[in-house]
Amino acid sequence: MKLHADVNPSLNTVTAYGPGFIEINRVQFTNAVAFGPEGDIDDWPALSAQDISTALLRQACRLAEVRIDPMAFLDADESATSPRDPDQPEVLLVGTGARQHLLPMDILAPLMRQGIGVECMTTPAAARTYNVLMAEGRRVIAALLTE
Repeated sequence: MKLHADVNPSLNTVTAYGPGFIEINRVQFTNAVAFGPEGDIDDWPALSAQDISTALLRQACRLAEVRIDPMAFLDADESATSPRDPDQPEVLLVGTGARQHLLPMDILAPLMRQGIGVECMTTPAAARTYNVLMAEGRRVIAALLTE
């Protein structure tokens, strides 16, 4: 399906999709990809929904591995809140191919604790949703399987 919309041509936009491919900025990809409105379109090393792990979701969001000190709460100031990284996405859309596959909560929970919403849907639905959120200026990342 070809998509047409009035969007900023400098932003990564899904321009078409179909069985076995996703087209971004009129360039066709036959492998899984992860991307946001700006920056590179990265190969995403997932072949199926069963391959998706927390590490792959973090990779799609371009997040560094977080090491949490289990005793840090002892030194924390109750009034202090950790500032949100301005480059961190608000939402990660995971396109799981032709069929929707919900990911287990233990895979999603680490991102959700960081304030990143994770939505799993079919790749066509994720592509359309990405374009809408991107056009609204939201900090969104899409990780799309092409299966």
